[in-house]
Amino acid sequence: MRPVQWLKNGIVFAPLIFAGEAGHVLKLELAIAATAIFCLLSSAVYTINDITDREKDRQHPLKRERPLAAGTISVGAAIATAVVLILLSLGGAWVINLNLLIVAALFLFLNVLYTLWLKNLVILDVMSIAFSFVLRAYAGAVAIEVPASKWLLLNTFFLALFLAFGKRRHEIVLLDENATEHRSILGQYSPYLLDQLISLVTASVVVMYMLYTFSQEVMQKLGTTNLYLTIPFVVYGVFRYLYLIHKREMGGSPTRILIDDTPLLINVILWIVAVFLVMY
Repeated sequence: MRPVQWLKNGIVFAPLIFAGEAGHVLKLELAIAATAIFCLLSSAVYTINDITDREKDRQHPLKRERPLAAGTISVGAAIATAVVLILLSLGGAWVINLNLLIVAALFLFLNVLYTLWLKNLVILDVMSIAFSFVLRAYAGAVAIEVPASKWLLLNTFFLALFLAFGKRRHEIVLLDENATEHRSILGQYSPYLLDQLISLVTASVVVMYMLYTFSQEVMQKLGTTNLYLTIPFVVYGVFRYLYLIHKREMGGSPTRILIDDTPLLINVILWIVAVFLVMY
């Protein structure tokens, strides 16, 4: 179920915060419920992925310790777990509202499609990962019934691309000549190509966030002209992540990096504090 990966679902809270609704108790409760739903749904997806990839995971120096790859949990138990998690998450989404149920179902469909097919298509494999993050952000908006900001969705998309390309690069460097045995699509990438893609997306992440903070539409909607003060935290966070990818050979798990790298974790916390100080 990979509970450490539930941190990724924190993006569900973004629409609540950037819509200026964090002080609204009912909407806060709905955002928490939606986040919990996507944590369960994500775990269902991870379980399905581990079922289908258990043979390949045994060739990976880190993933071979996963329960299914290691043989400590049966496939039947894993299937039952996935079914229960799907029923709980989709049922919970339906209780909140129909739109959230639709988004949750799309998230599940996209990720199952990724596991079975899209992960074998170069570029589209990474884009499908990015779209799954966009769906998380969109779910946060429909759960509390606020318009989904195009700026928020675009920023989420480019940031997710940045992290996903970094993950692909880490896999190639870590596995070296055995990379294709674990994930065949890695044969379609190279460190050089991924470095070029990461450079392009890095610029997109920083520029898109800067445009967001200086947008007149956003300033009027949020009631502040000072969101630009949070830009340095975003720039440092991106540069720090690049440093960890290239100098520390990290990047396999963005969530694990956030937990393990103290400077990056402090920076993210300071960014969140700065956003709240500016907006609230």
